[in-house]
Amino acid sequence: MSDRTSKVGEVIKEVVATFIQREANTNPMITVTRVDMSPDLRNALIFFTTIPDGKEAEAQIFMKRSGTDIRNHLKKHARLKRIPNLTFMLDAGEKHRQHMDELVKTIEKINRPISEDG
Repeated sequence: MSDRTSKVGEVIKEVVATFIQREANTNPMITVTRVDMSPDLRNALIFFTTIPDGKEAEAQIFMKRSGTDIRNHLKKHARLKRIPNLTFMLDAGEKHRQHMDELVKTIEKINRPISEDG
């Protein structure tokens, strides 16, 4: 990925995250995890995750319905020559990482030595 491609992706990530923060319901909380840009900067794949788990479908509906509004927000707030086509996708990799973190914490609790005083 070129430097320009990653910079454009970061700008889009920040602006889309700001839109979501202002416009989306807080249940679920939607977080933009990353943006993958096509080399020609015409397409942006926006990955997101939700808190709590189990609300992904609601978040996906919000993101798809808000696509036009998000593009308009990008036009106003991102200094880009061309606003890319936006596609939204649940970040399964991030969900997997969060699940692994929970498993590690559980294992650490199980393996923690019992203190002598209690």
